[in-house]
Amino acid sequence: MLRNRRPLNAEHSQSHLPMGGLIRKRMKTLFAMLIGLLIFQVLVIWTVEDLTLFESIWITMTTVSTVGYGDYAPQTLIGRLSTIIVLFVGAITVLTLIISDFIEYRFYRRERILRGLWVYKMKEHIVIINTPQHGGEQYFLRFASQIRSNPGYETVPIMLLTRQFPNGLPPELTDMGLVHFHGTGSDPSALQAVHAGSARHIVILATDETDASSDSIIFDIAHRLSELNLGYQTTAECVTDANRSRLKALGIRAVIRPVRTYPEIMVRAVVAPGSEKVLEDMFNYEHDHPHRYDLLLEDLNWADIVSALIRHGIGTALAYIDDDGEVICQPPIKEPIKGKGLIVLVRSNDTPGLDVVKEALERYRKFLEKWRNSQSSDIESDIKSDTKSGSDDDNHGKKDLSSTGS
Repeated sequence: MLRNRRPLNAEHSQSHLPMGGLIRKRMKTLFAMLIGLLIFQVLVIWTVEDLTLFESIWITMTTVSTVGYGDYAPQTLIGRLSTIIVLFVGAITVLTLIISDFIEYRFYRRERILRGLWVYKMKEHIVIINTPQHGGEQYFLRFASQIRSNPGYETVPIMLLTRQFPNGLPPELTDMGLVHFHGTGSDPSALQAVHAGSARHIVILATDETDASSDSIIFDIAHRLSELNLGYQTTAECVTDANRSRLKALGIRAVIRPVRTYPEIMVRAVVAPGSEKVLEDMFNYEHDHPHRYDLLLEDLNWADIVSALIRHGIGTALAYIDDDGEVICQPPIKEPIKGKGLIVLVRSNDTPGLDVVKEALERYRKFLEKWRNSQSSDIESDIKSDTKSGSDDDNHGKKDLSSTGS
């Protein structure tokens, strides 16, 4: 029977940076000893020497730092003996130990950071759990650059919780400000180490976007986050669409398919929940899809085109193709459009044909023409009525003048 078995090393006795804690504790003890020694020396010099309090502090500090300006020096035997003690014990021994511990702590911290074992003090950050099986570095680079392009996210910290990168993150990722912790989302202590409860957003990636069994790992992590009431700030990937409802039942805010070549979809899901549904629909032929119509555009502005398509129940205009074949998105609404095609978001089960679109635009042209004619008629009638009222006023004025003269 094993009784009182001691751990093999200090790492096993504490769960949160044991060696770093020991070094910091030793440094605090040494600092306390040094401060106590300095206070003792100041009181001795102030008592036995003919010096003021400030002069006593000054000579003590120049002694412990081994500078020794020589402007003040102890004259009594007691003052000189205490100075020797401060010089050898404080300056040579204690300060050297403090500097040595500080260097050791820095090396220890650097090693822990490289191995992904350092616990950062973070809040309002983004936690990304798991790493894509292929192209993880490029995915994270693209994700970081896109997320920080959004207002309010320019300096948001990004923490990776993964078992990848055992030798440290690539320089490209560290230059982007990303840090990592070596662990899995299935480990409660790892979730605590990355401060998941204080995170602004949590992202769960599929380890293998082609393997349906990845959903089981995602579900386990999502379940743990749900137990911590963190589902409302979690965005998860799901390989199999049939598992989406299970994740939604856990309170996960957004669920999307893994798309490795476009991290922008994940960024949209994080920053603007719900927009990922629109983006996903554009990639399939189930509900809505972008459709191209090749037709001549020359006399309508963008607002007219959008209104014409919506009025006739065709769809939503997304962009147009100019005469050089370039796709122009979000053009100015008041300037006339000149091009040779339209990109329209239409219903997949009832996609309108080209003739329907042409007819809708032609009807809208006629509508605009009638409206302009009616506006011109109204203006002309207003002018005539103003002219007539002006004539009547003149006639009344003449009558008034004649009656006055009589």
